[in-house]
This record gives sequence, C-alpha cells and structure tokens, in this order.
Amino acid sequence: MYVFVVSFLMYVLLVWSGGTIPAVEIGIGLFVAIVAALLFRAWKPDRHWHLRGLNPIRWFWFLYYIFGPFAKGLLTANIDVAKRVITGEIRPGIVKVNPGLTNDLSKTLLADSITLTPGTLTVDIDDDGNYYVHWIYVTDENPTGEDIYGPFGLWARRLAE
Repeated sequence: MYVFVVSFLMYVLLVWSGGTIPAVEIGIGLFVAIVAALLFRAWKPDRHWHLRGLNPIRWFWFLYYIFGPFAKGLLTANIDVAKRVITGEIRPGIVKVNPGLTNDLSKTLLADSITLTPGTLTVDIDDDGNYYVHWIYVTDENPTGEDIYGPFGLWARRLAE
C-alpha cells in the first residue's frame, strides 16, 4: 500500500504543471503505481510497510529537520571546509562510530545527512551498525557521534525509529 501511494503521488507530482491533471494521466499514474507495488511485493515478499510514514506530523518534523538543524549543520560545515581549504589545515582519515540506530530508515537518514554535509562522507555501514566516516579533520582516533555529525543522530532516531 505504501509503495502504491508513494508511486502514485510521485507520478502525479511529475506530470502536474500547475493546472488541472487530465483523467488519462491519473489513469496512467494508477497503472504505474499498481505495477510498481506488485513488482516491489515480488521483490521483497517479507517486507511489511506501515502507514506511519504518511503521518503529516512526521512530515512536519522531517521538514523542520531539513530546514532547521540540517540546514544549520550544512552552513556550519561549508564555512569550516572553506576555512580548511584556504588555510590547508586538514587531517583526513576514516573513523568508526556506532550511533546505535536499529531501523534501516534511520540508518539511511543519518548516512545521507553525514554524506551531504561537506567535510564528511559515509563510506560504509557494517552489520553491527558501525559507521565508517571519512572526515576532513580527524581530531580524535575514537570520536563520539557528536564530534562527527552533531545532532543528526538524535534527529534520525526521532524521525525514523
């Protein structure tokens, strides 16, 4: 159901040009969404989706995260990387940290937040939930999550677990 709804909404958003949407486009969107849902069900038969991802309150908090803490972290990281490029003050390395996330969505959200922030790149996540992060300025061989990604781990837990 979740894959169907998301596929249909994405198709409708892609064909919408600001006016009315022709009935034939809605029909095509329904067909594409049904095919996508059936293909996904055949690909992952044991996966059960919940409708909690469609909760408007979750979407509000996700948008707040994107335009609040994530935007602040992005701005701070851009300034820090620009300063390091100009001064040449870098100590790159790969560090290991375990944020303790259990849900695949929260792990993905945190990994993407780390990767999208300049100066850090999520290289790998192992089966134990350890993140291997390439960091532009390693200050500690065994850093905490706060040192690397700040409040992103707490937000990933709040939004997706």
